[in-house]
Amino acid sequence: MKIYKIEDVAKQCGLTKRTIRYYEEIGLLFPPERSEGGFRLYSDQHVERLKKIINARDVLGFSLPELQEFLSISEEINNQRLEIRQIEDIELKLEKITEMEQTVGKQLRIIDQKLEKLTLIQTEFHQLYERILEAKIKYKSD
Repeated sequence: MKIYKIEDVAKQCGLTKRTIRYYEEIGLLFPPERSEGGFRLYSDQHVERLKKIINARDVLGFSLPELQEFLSISEEINNQRLEIRQIEDIELKLEKITEMEQTVGKQLRIIDQKLEKLTLIQTEFHQLYERILEAKIKYKSD
């Protein structure tokens, strides 16, 4: 397992050290181990989690509370997946798969809501753009 200092993680993820510490403080990022000198020691899991946070924040436009909910549900899905793999009983496995289906559905609803908002904004700007083009044509022909 590779260990990173906060500077390395910041460079790798394109974040500031302050942002990483803040994400840790509010619970988006689980606390790293500490060296004897008290320096934070991050793992590949921290880097992966930060990249997931960045994607949800930048691509989906999630606020901090939305990020917390999104990541919480993602963790729940991962835990459910691990649990399902260890279950031998078919009926119990099917029951757990159904629970996971509901959790994934919840995550999809969150993403769909964001996409609907983005689509609405996009539609408004397409309409504005079309009106601009129509105005240009109108005033050029006058």
